[in-house]
Amino acid sequence: MVGRVIDVPEELAASQQKFNGAAGRAFIAGLPRRAADFLERWELRVDGPSMYGVCALVLPVLRADGTPAALKLQPLDEESAGEPLALRRWDGAGAVRLLEHDEATCTLLLERLDEARSLAETPDTREAVLVVARLLARLTALPAPEGMRRLGDIAAAMLEQVPWAVRQLADPGDRRLVEDCAAAVREVAAEPGDRLLHWDLHFDNVLASHRAPWLAIDPKPLAGDPGFDLLPAIRNRFEPAEIRWRFDAMTEILGLDRERARAWSLARVLQNTLWDLADGRPLEAAQREIGRQLRER
Repeated sequence: MVGRVIDVPEELAASQQKFNGAAGRAFIAGLPRRAADFLERWELRVDGPSMYGVCALVLPVLRADGTPAALKLQPLDEESAGEPLALRRWDGAGAVRLLEHDEATCTLLLERLDEARSLAETPDTREAVLVVARLLARLTALPAPEGMRRLGDIAAAMLEQVPWAVRQLADPGDRRLVEDCAAAVREVAAEPGDRLLHWDLHFDNVLASHRAPWLAIDPKPLAGDPGFDLLPAIRNRFEPAEIRWRFDAMTEILGLDRERARAWSLARVLQNTLWDLADGRPLEAAQREIGRQLRER
């Protein structure tokens, strides 16, 4: 009977296998039991088909009083561990509201948003970028809570990998991209900031709600400079001719120093480039172009 509570999507199982190996397989195998346990513990009833991303399974549910909610089942790791801390700090201001949390498994009960209406469906990409910028202005206005991952540590780890990364690249332009991004990071690494960052606020992570036009979901939070949060919206539905407009609009709405924001955005390009190299993938054309345009400012 437990196994019938949920169906585990094959795509989620595949992504867990790819990114987490044996731990991912164990997570998938335990999902039906975990779902059943939390449905019983928090007195929930499944209220529709499950949803999923790369890492998590989300079940639409009803609470005992009939209130709609969403049960998020995910592995506990460095990124997910900070999610409940961030959601509690935001307390629904610009982000989905946390209703319940199990620390041992990082299982979350969240308010139900409109999963059928994400910002990705907005026809006007400029309006979508402005929505993200306004949300980030609210989210990053708060200091990060204690115990959050820190951008300074992430930046230091990236800089340590730069010599290795340069050796992997045969193309002089790609080597120059990595070296220039690293140089920009070195200029700001001593002041990494202490704001509460979302880290992954792309268009699909913004959903409509009955209590606010748009709310952020699925943070991978850390403490740092808000400039590190701009790249997902610059990269989403990529349009090379819009890079500078998006960067300028977002820095203006967030009230950021443009040179610092440029440096931290290049840090994000460096992060993505290092991941591509570690996975044996060619550097993405969009990252090259974003890096080129931001370096020319």
